[in-house]
Amino acid sequence: MNKKVFLVVMAGLLCSKGVFGAEQIKSFTGDEMIVTATKTENKRKDITNAVLVLDEAEIKNSPAQTLGVLLANQLGIDNQTYGNYGGAFQEIQIRGMSADGTQVFVNGVNINSLSLGTADVSKIPLSNIERIEIVKGAGSLLYGSGAGGGTINIFTKRPDHDKMVLNADTFYGTQNTFGVSIAQGMPVTAALAYYLTFGDRSTDGFRDNSDLAHKNSSLNIVYDKGENLNISLYGDYTNRKFGMPGVKPPDGTADYYILGQKEFNNQSSSLLNRHEDDAADLVFKIKGKASENISYSLTSDYKYAKSYDINRSVWYGSSYKTWIINEVAGFEGNVTIVPFKGSEVLLGSEYKNYSNENSQVPLDDYGSNSGSQTDIKHSLYSKAAFTELQFRPSRFFKVEVGARQEDNSMTGTENICRYGLVINPAEFTSLKFNRGSHFKAPTMNDLFWPDDGFTKGNTNLKPETGWHTDVTLEQKLGDKMFFTAGYFKWDVKDKITWAEDPHQPTAYPGYYYWTPTNLDSYHANGVELGTVIGPLYNTALSLHYTYLDAIEEKPGDAARQSSLSQKHQIKGSLTYADKQRGLTISPTLSYMDKRPYYAAANTTSVPTEYTPSYWIVDLKVVKRIDEHWTASLEANNLFDRSYLTRFEVFTNPSNYASTISGYPGAGRSLLLTVSYAY
Repeated sequence: MNKKVFLVVMAGLLCSKGVFGAEQIKSFTGDEMIVTATKTENKRKDITNAVLVLDEAEIKNSPAQTLGVLLANQLGIDNQTYGNYGGAFQEIQIRGMSADGTQVFVNGVNINSLSLGTADVSKIPLSNIERIEIVKGAGSLLYGSGAGGGTINIFTKRPDHDKMVLNADTFYGTQNTFGVSIAQGMPVTAALAYYLTFGDRSTDGFRDNSDLAHKNSSLNIVYDKGENLNISLYGDYTNRKFGMPGVKPPDGTADYYILGQKEFNNQSSSLLNRHEDDAADLVFKIKGKASENISYSLTSDYKYAKSYDINRSVWYGSSYKTWIINEVAGFEGNVTIVPFKGSEVLLGSEYKNYSNENSQVPLDDYGSNSGSQTDIKHSLYSKAAFTELQFRPSRFFKVEVGARQEDNSMTGTENICRYGLVINPAEFTSLKFNRGSHFKAPTMNDLFWPDDGFTKGNTNLKPETGWHTDVTLEQKLGDKMFFTAGYFKWDVKDKITWAEDPHQPTAYPGYYYWTPTNLDSYHANGVELGTVIGPLYNTALSLHYTYLDAIEEKPGDAARQSSLSQKHQIKGSLTYADKQRGLTISPTLSYMDKRPYYAAANTTSVPTEYTPSYWIVDLKVVKRIDEHWTASLEANNLFDRSYLTRFEVFTNPSNYASTISGYPGAGRSLLLTVSYAY
């Protein structure tokens, strides 16, 4: 899409008449109902955690094209990627804690990888999301392993029991980005309804071997008899195929060939590495009220994820095909009792069974199988019981306290506790204190990665443990301003780190196994400041600032700024919604501070390199044409800023020179979308 087309489309969108109104700007009240923080509905101002909520209008107005970018525009949240290309994994960090410290759910299904411990949110299409709840701080009490930084709960769109709906989007943009999404829902009976979606997206990417083909579908069936009985069945399927270009080699790097195949060029360190995902989720849930003071919820879920990698390396003996299949089956039951007004007791239990299968085949220089296939299969389980008490003796304060015991078949028993306090000195003032312990069990890769002669897992690992404490002030000022300020502090002990172990030599003299050990520790403290002003004259302004002091402690007494953490983040967004003209304009700005990088073997306190600081401006213009049709134009990285997301060492086999090279972020891109809604 060239500049001339861009200007013509912009002029058309701005000048055409609209009569059906723009998306509404949200007003903050503190009365928004939140489920994730306590697993029962509570008002935001009554929750001890710091909470963020994104509704459908905010998601629709945002210029973000992916969930990772959308979340990264929020206070205290970062999106870690390997270059922002089409299929790049998007891993969310809350308050600087590594991505395996955030648990991500979609309609009750945990989507964190069993192999990696992190959630790749790039798989989730924005078009099907109705609401997102982000709960910061210790979450292991209710959600178990890996919720030390916080919890993200994504709710997809549900059927309307009163009418049929049909939504269709088609879009086209730079890098030959093209896609369609279709959603259709309707009531079958007065109580039974369904919502069905399908999406197909593809792009060539902004570098060689950065293409993506992404297909997804979902079905949500809901039987609703009001608060006494609600039954839902949700399932989704995603397939993604994409290239993995690696870092950008140094300028001037010549094309490199092996047996006539080009292995890399000066844009991408890998032209042959590929990845494919197949993932399916299923969740069945029953909730209702047994009596006026007793409610319940029963959830059964199943998750299947298969990943397929072709890793072609220029180094002899380092090329593999790998298949990994992860399956998780779980059940959770909760009962909520209200003994008397102002009190609430949650009793819950859950069971999960995990299965991991890893198959690997070595490849020769032609990319053909060159050895025997190894197949390793392991399974384990976890079971837990938890309870949480909420008590508000007066309108001025509320207390929460809870405990959890979780048993993992590999790592044993963990005892978790959390307590919190909310003080409400005035109707629109909430002072929140929250403190809780957390843990993260080793991943399947950590425990069982097969011995390939250079790397292997470690079944003797201990869980990571720690505490997360925060204090948050939320204040509504009149009808047009909301302000939040918070201080947080967390620590992680027995951090699991993959490193070369000098006590485990390989068969090759001078080389040692890379294996995970409980080697490091991490701790951080920081400040979050945020404000929303408006709606005022059809406009709302949002400003966020985060200060983070994250320290990692390595063997050898090295205490240093945590790798790839940034001390300062500044984010701002402006939303202008003209209801008369049916026009919404939403620019966003993000400033990211420099981040240190250390080579894997570096245990000093001096950074090897820093990713430079940068800022990015995105823009979205939405124009309602009539009752059914809407057009929008998104411009990401509007001013075409150059930036790097992280570093890695690139070694050129032509001269054996090793260079610290970066994963480049995408330049300016434009996307035009036409939407129909019935």
